[in-house]
Amino acid sequence: MTARPMRIAYAGTPAFAATGLAALLDDGFDVGLVLSQPDRPAGRGQRLQTSPVKALALERGIPVCTPASLRPDRGGDDAAIARDRLRALAPDVLVVAAYGLLLPEDVLQLPQGIPAGTQRVTAVNIHASLLPRWRGAAPVVRAIEAGDVRTGITIMQMDAGLDTGPMLRWESLDIPPDISAGTLTERLADLGGRLVVETLHALGRGEVRPQPQPADGVTYAAKVRKSEAWLDWREPAARLAARVRAFDPFPGACGGIAGQTVKFWLAHPVDHPTGAALPAPGAVLAADSAGLVVATGDGALRITRLQRPGGRRIDAREFFAAAPLAVGTMLAPAPTPGADGAEGSH
Repeated sequence: MTARPMRIAYAGTPAFAATGLAALLDDGFDVGLVLSQPDRPAGRGQRLQTSPVKALALERGIPVCTPASLRPDRGGDDAAIARDRLRALAPDVLVVAAYGLLLPEDVLQLPQGIPAGTQRVTAVNIHASLLPRWRGAAPVVRAIEAGDVRTGITIMQMDAGLDTGPMLRWESLDIPPDISAGTLTERLADLGGRLVVETLHALGRGEVRPQPQPADGVTYAAKVRKSEAWLDWREPAARLAARVRAFDPFPGACGGIAGQTVKFWLAHPVDHPTGAALPAPGAVLAADSAGLVVATGDGALRITRLQRPGGRRIDAREFFAAAPLAVGTMLAPAPTPGADGAEGSH
């Protein structure tokens, strides 16, 4: 008698998570329920936009629940419905990838679980870092921002903590020096999809033994806030260049030019003549077809791709042909950071 496919519930929201869901479906796993965040207004028209995970689930005919929270005191009837459907499905395991909402401990225990050594694995997470480095909501952004040269995917067993559970499988990936967060996320998504499929098959064969995360090397990847987008010219040029890559595509590094908030999409440090005094941070050293060169706290930064409010990304030649900028102009300093909060995420 042929054993039935492993029954899965899946929780995720962005394109990164949709890649993992597609990998499981294409490999023949039985995904009986999908949880995703509610439709959100997006774009200039603020039209409601369905998450990539929800869109894929509907395309494949999988039931979807989109509670604003899975906490009964916050999610109301939608949370109760999602919990009831998860309970009724009785999945073997819940797979989570960039869901964006906290999963209460009792929800993590609803699946039947898969034996793994002396434990039962009820929920696994596709996490975009080599744990314990970069636990939290924005591991890809923080890895690039920090200048890391390596990252990866960890498939971990979920517990009540924030990415603190035992590791089931992991694989590393180099971070090229010129890569953006968007492109790196796509590469990690492909790796995560393959690795979660391999992990679940290995779990089904009884070949996985959860391993505790190392006690050393723990770092936290805080949620990215729009207030971080403004570049502080007092920082070193190398760090600013890393921030430009880290904040592509969201929120987009930016600065003030001639009263406008301009986004910067491509930048790299440049040498300054030895012995020459560098002007104050934020001073324009050049603004021509080769790029916008700005003095920083350590060295100079050349920005070669920019975007005006409401416009598209263009190269420096096109940008400054339409709006010349005098050498010596001081770019606007970063405004005082604002506060924007969120429930948190797994």
